Amino acid sequence: MEILSAATMLFLIMDPLGNLPIYMSVLKTIDPKRRRVVIIRELVIALVILMVFLHSGQALLDFLKIKQETVSIAGGIILFIIAIKMIFPRPGGIMGLPAGEEPFIVPLAVPMIAGPSTMAALILLANQEPNKMTQWSVALFAAWLISAIILTMSNTFHRVLGEKGLNAIERLMGMILVMIAIQMLLNGIGRYFQHQLS
Repeated sequence: MEILSAATMLFLIMDPLGNLPIYMSVLKTIDPKRRRVVIIRELVIALVILMVFLHSGQALLDFLKIKQETVSIAGGIILFIIAIKMIFPRPGGIMGLPAGEEPFIVPLAVPMIAGPSTMAALILLANQEPNKMTQWSVALFAAWLISAIILTMSNTFHRVLGEKGLNAIERLMGMILVMIAIQMLLNGIGRYFQHQLS
């Protein structure tokens, strides 16, 4: 259940359905045969970055002398902002490239998949229960794999769901993420006051 819960949270944060229009917009000027190769390459790069971040997150926290509750509060705030943007999207894309230019790492791998909110969640998982790194790695891989399947089938999803369907799903995922963000924030605040009183 912990793996499933963590994988669900990471999948919602990665938001592949919300990223579909951005992926299609960035890749529309690239040859269709090359498009899938670019998507897979960017997804693999994102997975490597996230795995490294998951396993080095605790060391980074120790080096910076950052406490667990600080990460929880910061992560909750970041997730909340991302969720609000998902529920109330602004017109136009949030990023892009010049026409015909093939993306490399930015923006498809980072920050679309390996974004700050995903990294904050991974640091939080690694910091909360460092003895469960295998479970967190499995959860991350599962969330990444589902995201990868969705993004590599971007044209099919767009045809089936349409613009309105994609927008509706993104807003629904945003609502769920708001609840996760608030819970993360409350957990961090609760631990902060607990440490202050003890």
